[in-house]
Amino acid sequence: MRHHITTLLTWAGLLTSLSQPVWSQSKPVGVFDGQNDVGTVLHAGKSVYAPATQEYTLSGSGTNIWGTSDEFHFLWKRLKGDFIVYTRGNLVGKGVDPHRKIGWMARTSLEGNSAQVNAAVHGDGLTSLQFRKTTGGITEENRATMTGADVIQLERKGNTFTMRVAKFGQPFEVRDVADVNLGDEVYVGLFIGSHNKDVTETGTFRDVRISIPDKLNNGSMKIGSRLEILNIANGNREVVYTAPNSIQAPNWTRDNKLIYNSEGLIYAFNTTTRKPTVLNTGDVKNNNNDHVLAFDGKTLGLSSGVTALGGSIIYTVPVSGGQPKQVTPKGPSYLHGWSPDGKDLVFCGSRNDEYDVYKVPAAGGPETRLTDAKGLDDGPEYSPDGKYIYFNSNRTGTMQIWRMKPDGSGQEAVTNGDLHDWFAHVSPDGKWLVFLSFLKDEVKPGDHPPYKHVYIRLMPVTGGQPKVIAYLYGGQGSINTPSWSPDSKRVAFVSNTDAAVISPVEVARK
Repeated sequence: MRHHITTLLTWAGLLTSLSQPVWSQSKPVGVFDGQNDVGTVLHAGKSVYAPATQEYTLSGSGTNIWGTSDEFHFLWKRLKGDFIVYTRGNLVGKGVDPHRKIGWMARTSLEGNSAQVNAAVHGDGLTSLQFRKTTGGITEENRATMTGADVIQLERKGNTFTMRVAKFGQPFEVRDVADVNLGDEVYVGLFIGSHNKDVTETGTFRDVRISIPDKLNNGSMKIGSRLEILNIANGNREVVYTAPNSIQAPNWTRDNKLIYNSEGLIYAFNTTTRKPTVLNTGDVKNNNNDHVLAFDGKTLGLSSGVTALGGSIIYTVPVSGGQPKQVTPKGPSYLHGWSPDGKDLVFCGSRNDEYDVYKVPAAGGPETRLTDAKGLDDGPEYSPDGKYIYFNSNRTGTMQIWRMKPDGSGQEAVTNGDLHDWFAHVSPDGKWLVFLSFLKDEVKPGDHPPYKHVYIRLMPVTGGQPKVIAYLYGGQGSINTPSWSPDSKRVAFVSNTDAAVISPVEVARK
């Protein structure tokens, strides 16, 4: 009798486990909840995460992702509501079928005939937004004009899905589809399909970012942050720290720390231990994202709000901490640069309802106005050789990077394009400019809000076509102040997401 009871219990447990949703039994892989082969595939797929490089490798087979049903391998995460997902992805090797494909996908279920939307890059380079609006319906597409994208982004706003794709270094090409109702909670993830049931193909995905956008959309900076380090030679990014709140504007110290502000305080982040500590700034505790290190690395300039004095006031403090010394007598005064000799500070100041670039002795003293064009002049920063001050200005109707001599003479535009460019930072070796670019259809030329689609772009100081080296969800606070590493090889910045999807796995090490 006991044997029969045991057998019945065993079968009951098995039936119970089989009745559970497939996704509930999957094991996490990196930031994803699980992985599955969708449809009836002959060869099981696999997803692997490498913490040391923060890279994912997917292998899978399947006849196709098209028609009324799909077969492929899927690495997924359950998400509710709006999202933005980004990666740099590549198929490995020559492959067998020209329509093997990789990309991002959102789908209602893990059934092969599920309604779904995907941003796909095929083996022959075809790049397309593909979608099946209803379960078992016919797949449709909206093709990009470009081919061979290796930067792939998929975004959902309600029932509208937007694909943004590019060859790394170029701006996005955009395609979208409206009225696709997949339900509030969906499976979102990376996929690979071989387009040949007998073949397994492999793809790699790096710089994978899952972002939940700001829901309030009121300009307040409340959602979570990723502190990232970018290699300018190849564009590879590493998340070194995540926070559930807003952290902003990393500065790179000579001893390999990153200084940033958060909720009025200044923090020093140790890039070796991956831990932040509060930097003592005495009773100055309303610090914003306009803080800058002197060229010798010994002194930190701060901008801190003081309502009684008209807004942001500039201070200096030893990089080791202490009681700051007030420099500007009134605000708003937003610090952006030191002269190489440490004697002068340059800042954006509002005087008589006009924002211009000013210079002031670091020890305190009379201000000198350097720009007087109508409009906003902001973000002034000295070149390391002291020959120029770079700044951004919307005097021509779009925000562009400009430069001038330290006395304010010789003002000339450096960029002239279809984006709004802000906050140019010159590399310590004096060879490169890195700056933030907003999209014209998202912001006005005088605004630099948070939580937008932005690029970090790079160009030689001698001029030339800027190259996109990072695509991110961010803006205000991402790269407001100098954030080059001392060796001019890397740049630190902040990207954003709702804290709900920030995972410690993003910074896990082997």
